[in-house]
Amino acid sequence: MKLSFTYKAIAAALVLSLGFLSCSKLDRDYEPVQVSGLNVIQASPTTELLDVYVDNSRATATDFEFGNKIGYLSAYAGNRIFNVTKKGSATSLKSITHNLKPQVGYSLFVANTLANIELLMLEDDLAKPATGKAKVRFVNLSPDGGSLSLNVGGAATDLVTNKAFKEFSAFEAVDATQSVTLNIKNATSGAIEATIADAKFEDGKIYTIYAKGLKANTGDLGFSAKMFLHSGN
Repeated sequence: MKLSFTYKAIAAALVLSLGFLSCSKLDRDYEPVQVSGLNVIQASPTTELLDVYVDNSRATATDFEFGNKIGYLSAYAGNRIFNVTKKGSATSLKSITHNLKPQVGYSLFVANTLANIELLMLEDDLAKPATGKAKVRFVNLSPDGGSLSLNVGGAATDLVTNKAFKEFSAFEAVDATQSVTLNIKNATSGAIEATIADAKFEDGKIYTIYAKGLKANTGDLGFSAKMFLHSGN
């Protein structure tokens, strides 16, 4: 899905934050550099600070802790190598290669426990929702959370059902609203495992909701849910 002009303008403004592109004057021989948009989300339940690299460029300029998100950043399109390390370390904990399509948005999730850390790359559908609607995707990133469903506003039918760890839904249309309760439910028993109260879905906006943390833990690393807006749509 191609990005909107608004998104491309935002991506261009952010390009220096990764240092992937350099500025140069336009001339008759100039060929536009093909770029992609990249979110990076830290969903690995650990107190360690992490760094994420795209090829040899560090994407995480500030402390990147559990629950943090950065982006959209601009990256060269094409085959890119993604690495996650402990902060300040050159030792890769996990590496993947992914082909980034030009003018397409992606979300890269750091997932699973530190001992079993993984990288999950998802393509983002940034096509603008219909008038009066927003779009929502659900991702299960709780390693011990079991299969989960997403319910919006206590509806009789769950919006997303039965997603195991690292599984995710398509972007689903929902009514724009100033306040709604989001419930993450056990897909088998229907019990509510986590709640986001007073969530806001703005007209024309696009969101990802993800389950994170460990049921075996309490406090900051315990099971919960989080939502983020895909900026630039």
